Amino acid sequence: QVQLVESGGGLVQPGGSLRLSCVVSGVAQFSRHDWAWFRQASGKQRDFVARVRDTGAIVYADSVKGRFTISRDNTKNTVFLQMNSLNPEDTAVYYCYQPRIGNWGRGTQVTVSS
Repeated sequence: QVQLVESGGGLVQPGGSLRLSCVVSGVAQFSRHDWAWFRQASGKQRDFVARVRDTGAIVYADSVKGRFTISRDNTKNTVFLQMNSLNPEDTAVYYCYQPRIGNWGRGTQVTVSS
């Protein structure tokens, strides 16, 4: 079955950067799928962060525009989320998501704190 495994989370100071990775296994033709990132802060609902379509088109949540960059490497079945200018409001568990099938990864914790 399809597995999505996130990594790259951690503790970072405000203004810092992190790069998340999502390695996907068990999917045929990774390049023909859309991939997305969501996040869920403690006690809150899971929110959309960014999506990269099979065409390469990209959509961001307003809250991360200009700070986050989603990308994909179809040769490595991997989706990335480069996060810059992080602030405490970005603290959450970040999840990788396959929209067409509805598959989720287990998430990686990002904590922004001084």
